[in-house]
Amino acid sequence: MLIQVSDISKSYGTSSVLTSITFQVQPKERVGLVGVNGAGKSTLLRIIAGEVSEDSGTIYKTKETTIGYLAQSSGLQSDQTIEAEMRAVFKHLIEAEQELRILEQQIADPSLHHNSKQYESTLERYSQLSEWFRENGGFEMETRIRSVLHGMGFHQFPPDTIISTLSGGQKTRLALARILLQAPDLLMLDEPTNYLDIETLTWLENYLRGYSGGILVVSHDRYFLDAVVQTIVEIERHTAKRYTGNYSRYIDLKAADYEAQLKQYMKQQDEISRLEDFVQRNIVRASTTKRAQSRRKALDKMERIDKPLGDLKKAHFSFEVERSSGKDVLNADHLSIRFTDNDPPLFQNVSFRLERNDNVALIGPNGIGKSTLLKALVGQQSLAGGTIRWGTNISIGYYDQEHTGLNPANTVLEELWSAYPSIEEARIRTVLGNFLFSGDDVLKRISSLSGGERARVSLSKLMLARANMLILDEPTNHLDLYSKEVLESALMDYDGTLLFISHDRYFLNKMAERIVELTPQGTNHFLGNYDEMIEKKRENEEIRLEMQLTAQGKQGRAVDTKEKPDSSSYEADKQAKRDERARQRKLEQLEGDIARMESEIAAYEEQLADPSVFNDYVRIGEIQAAIDACRARLQSAYDAWEELLA
Repeated sequence: MLIQVSDISKSYGTSSVLTSITFQVQPKERVGLVGVNGAGKSTLLRIIAGEVSEDSGTIYKTKETTIGYLAQSSGLQSDQTIEAEMRAVFKHLIEAEQELRILEQQIADPSLHHNSKQYESTLERYSQLSEWFRENGGFEMETRIRSVLHGMGFHQFPPDTIISTLSGGQKTRLALARILLQAPDLLMLDEPTNYLDIETLTWLENYLRGYSGGILVVSHDRYFLDAVVQTIVEIERHTAKRYTGNYSRYIDLKAADYEAQLKQYMKQQDEISRLEDFVQRNIVRASTTKRAQSRRKALDKMERIDKPLGDLKKAHFSFEVERSSGKDVLNADHLSIRFTDNDPPLFQNVSFRLERNDNVALIGPNGIGKSTLLKALVGQQSLAGGTIRWGTNISIGYYDQEHTGLNPANTVLEELWSAYPSIEEARIRTVLGNFLFSGDDVLKRISSLSGGERARVSLSKLMLARANMLILDEPTNHLDLYSKEVLESALMDYDGTLLFISHDRYFLNKMAERIVELTPQGTNHFLGNYDEMIEKKRENEEIRLEMQLTAQGKQGRAVDTKEKPDSSSYEADKQAKRDERARQRKLEQLEGDIARMESEIAAYEEQLADPSVFNDYVRIGEIQAAIDACRARLQSAYDAWEELLA
């Protein structure tokens, strides 16, 4: 096995976090670690990584096992460029490559040929190092760097971009890219899906499914867990339990386990009740005393089954509406936003409508301007163009994913009371209790709260607003799996209009009745949820391919433009398809060329180690010149490949 966690316990003061945690991770196994916020998942990962010491228990792993750990929202802190930081992962390969170049120069030096012993020693070293370089992925190094950076959304960033100039979310994505390139035997990721858009999430899922090592991941993204993991380890009430299967399978198994345990418990309780009743009725009767005593002994020896514990206490809330809105809620017409007059538009031609009781999701890649659009709707961002028209009797409740509306100096109680001073303290405390803030929890400062706790405070304020229009920016961020289910339930029962941003595809499937996809040129509209949108896109692609085949069949035939009033658009569409096909063919050709040239270089370097050319310095010089020329062509191919991907 890669790692064995045995009887790990951890407490902070008098508060127990983990108790006798035991599980293991096998080679190539994908394990999801789940549990409510505060269950100790992150603490356990830090113990395994050696960042925190356990109170008791043991972590078993071989000396050869490498562990890579990415903490939650841990951005890459560096003053280097993106390229330099990623290449630093392969320092051992780069140093080996530099030594190979030096050895090649020595081999090509005629003066070395007079010392046959030194010459043969140099050739032997070159042969061994070349083989090691090949076996350790030296020839794939540049391809891997480019592929991972592209998948993590950095293909449009110049390689010389200084990391310290990036945003927090970009630094987090870059830290994830670096640890993927390191490819440790055990990859431990704590909430890796934070700050990833849907396109990047999909790429990451595919990458992890093909990962050669083991994976231990903490995630509250149910769609991600279903796609990646094959085992679930649940931490609940300080202990761990293992389930085989993905997240959906775990939910079914857990429910079945509870039902089976409850059935066993009830059956034993019936048996106990029957025996106790017999003893009580027969113990004083001479004729039945012995049988009653026998039943009493059976009761005393019986191993009592504890009543199975149900689900942990969950947040409980609902969104009520003070008064209904009119039928027409919002008309956004040709909106565009730019931050300064000299900047290009962040987006333009954005139009959509909302009617009462609509549930609409706004999606798009990171940086496209989704949050900025919501801020414009609530008056926190000015427009460069377009109009926003609200309907009648509209009251807006806005959830900001950064929680900028919370005052860090307030206590939890003060935060709600200052927003709703007319509500009595008992009511405020009841609301906070519904959001799992009880006792002294309400006296915690906002500044000391975790991300999940801040999210629950913001949701409690939103609940009290009793708005008929909810605008939610990533409402599931920082919420544990159980809190997400409560939020979904509350929103399903909400009798108002909902517009939300989310990259949680499970949440999108559950909540969205319509999807507005934001692009730099405008919007695409889809009826249905996320999976239905993907299916629609697939159908559209099939239609385009069918049209493409039809168009190819008609090539060479005259076209009367008067009969085709939309011929310019049709021809432009055909040209775009031809360009895309040409791009794909060029990509495939370049990838083939890159693979061929890498093989050529490897073959040339094997020739340099061939004893038959040991004393032929002319031949060695020719081979070295061929290697240099091939490397130059390879770099040009890399540059062209990267340009086509951009």
